Amino acid sequence: MENSYIFNATVCIIGILMFIVHIISIILKKNKRKDEMCLLDFFIFTILHFSIYLAFTFIRMSYSSNGFIIAFYTSFYIMNNIELLLLFRYMKNYTELPNKIGKTFYIINLSSFTIFCILDIINIFTGIFFTAENGVYLRSNTMIISQGYQFIMFTAIFVTAVASKKLNSREKIAFALYCVLPFIAIILQNVFKGYAIAYASIIVAIEVLFVFIGVEKNFQISMQKEKIRDAQINIMLSQIQPHFVYNSLSAISTLITIDPEKAQEALDNFTEYLRRNLSSLTDVKLIPFEDELKHIETYISLEKLRFDDRINIIYDLKTTDFNVPVLSIQPIVENAIKHGILKKVEGGTLKISTYEEEDSYVIVIEDNGVGFNNDDVKKEENHYGIDNIKYRIKNMCNGSLDIKSVINKGTIATITLKK
Repeated sequence: MENSYIFNATVCIIGILMFIVHIISIILKKNKRKDEMCLLDFFIFTILHFSIYLAFTFIRMSYSSNGFIIAFYTSFYIMNNIELLLLFRYMKNYTELPNKIGKTFYIINLSSFTIFCILDIINIFTGIFFTAENGVYLRSNTMIISQGYQFIMFTAIFVTAVASKKLNSREKIAFALYCVLPFIAIILQNVFKGYAIAYASIIVAIEVLFVFIGVEKNFQISMQKEKIRDAQINIMLSQIQPHFVYNSLSAISTLITIDPEKAQEALDNFTEYLRRNLSSLTDVKLIPFEDELKHIETYISLEKLRFDDRINIIYDLKTTDFNVPVLSIQPIVENAIKHGILKKVEGGTLKISTYEEEDSYVIVIEDNGVGFNNDDVKKEENHYGIDNIKYRIKNMCNGSLDIKSVINKGTIATITLKK
């Protein structure tokens, strides 16, 4: 067996296996981007391309004729052109070329592709690029012209990638290398005849493209999601905070006419609370549970000044050494008091418990108020955005909030925070 056959077969087998892995990774991905679907088509066709060349390599060991050689190389050069057509389609979607530029490139691309495919077919009858004698492939002096489409498209992709303002340096390098490496390989293959150097360069170029582009795009998407998440958290906090301030001031306002001294005491407490905790009110990061507990105690102290013995509080804190999203528990306590306990004439009792499990911390807010229908609370605004609190608990500390209520018996809210 000739060394060139062994080299070509090895290159094709390695390439096919690598592309299968990439195809599986894209197929298994849940949310596929449009450019990834184009890349999937590109990989599938490349496997077909390599498989045909691999089959040709094995057949040629035992059989060769002029017709076979001409038929194979004609299909081989056309498939090279199709592969570049698919690559440009992928790059066009990835770089999101403007419509006018995209249409211009599409016309140039399709026209060039058609012209050179027709020339490859004409070669069968004229031998302007290559021919065969005694089962041996022979290049003509004009052979390089048959690869004109590849030179045109490599140049177009290279210029488009480098000039794109939407691509960063890593992405530009990836696309540029994909163009430069096969371009060099085409030249070398005209020197080292019989060796599939172009195929080897395609494998290297695709790996660079897949790693550089794939990693970079996923990183960009991850960063974008992180920014969106932070923006959503800020919006949620801006919705929750006014409720706390408004209700606290409302409680003080009510006390002014009922008991001015208590109102003064409450105002002093609230002012001190704001002074000490103003930074945490605008903090989108996790805070110690003990800081959140201060929010809770301040609110309860203000409400007890108004409603006295109608509100009873029990603390059963077996652990406090963990972090929570700011203002994630206080609104639940507020709901329990305002929409549960205080709707009973005699009032009721609120119990706040914490305990530690093997892989999580658990906070339980339990009241014996009027309760409610679990289905009715899901989207009600007067429960101060329970969905918002669930979102922050889930996304900031991989936790969960579960609320169960029975009418005329009370409500239990359980927060589980993964360690």
